Amino acid sequence: MCELLGMSANVPTDIRFSFTGLMQRGGHTGPHRDGWGIAFYGERGARLFHDPCPSCESEVARLVQQHSIKSRIVISHIRRANRGRVCLENTHPFTRELWGRSWVFAHNGELKGIKRRPCGPYEPIGSTDSEHAFCWLLGRIRERFPQPPRVPATLWRYVAGLAAELNQLGIFNFLLSDSRWLYAHCSTKLAWLTRRAPFGEARLTDADMAVDFQGETTPDDVVTVIATQPLTGNERWNLLAPGDFIVFDGGEPVWQHGVPAGCATPSAFLHPG
Repeated sequence: MCELLGMSANVPTDIRFSFTGLMQRGGHTGPHRDGWGIAFYGERGARLFHDPCPSCESEVARLVQQHSIKSRIVISHIRRANRGRVCLENTHPFTRELWGRSWVFAHNGELKGIKRRPCGPYEPIGSTDSEHAFCWLLGRIRERFPQPPRVPATLWRYVAGLAAELNQLGIFNFLLSDSRWLYAHCSTKLAWLTRRAPFGEARLTDADMAVDFQGETTPDDVVTVIATQPLTGNERWNLLAPGDFIVFDGGEPVWQHGVPAGCATPSAFLHPG
């Protein structure tokens, strides 16, 4: 399986600390040696870096680790291939345009039969089931909403419904962003934490590194980090349940749709919108 890393913040924020932990799992402390990628949002556009080499050995990963690229939304992925060969075009995250915005998607899992579904106007470049799922997902959103809906929660509910539909095909943990919001869907495993004042020290579990965020932030900063597995050992992470779908805006969880096992109705809304 692959691993995911995302960030939502209310101010442009440096993700190098969390990224340092994730890149160790790409072949050093974890088996995810089949490529990695990261996307940094700047307004509606996104800056992406990809490398089919293991992140723990990648010069491009070291470049990202050593340079402070601040962003309000970040999506990253380390790959352990199960569908599609190891190559640049199969490396997450993937990006497409809709409504004049760059949409970015990264997936952990496997979806049986997804390639039998038509993609509509979006065509995969590589051969992964993940990219095909993204093209199908974005095509459905474009068909349902030729223009952005006026009420954001209308879009959130629709994307949550599509996520639940694809989840029936296998494992569908994913991170998605349209440049404004960060969407997170848990199929089997996903965790998140929010850092805000008073800030403290955080220690990575995969690298000998600690940061005291008190000296790196302002009292108004709010930063949420989402990961397949917790990246630090001295902080309290929130574990999502299978079926949970959360939308983050500026570091805050603004909408949640949870479907407990054996239940087909929403269980929780942080913001019903």
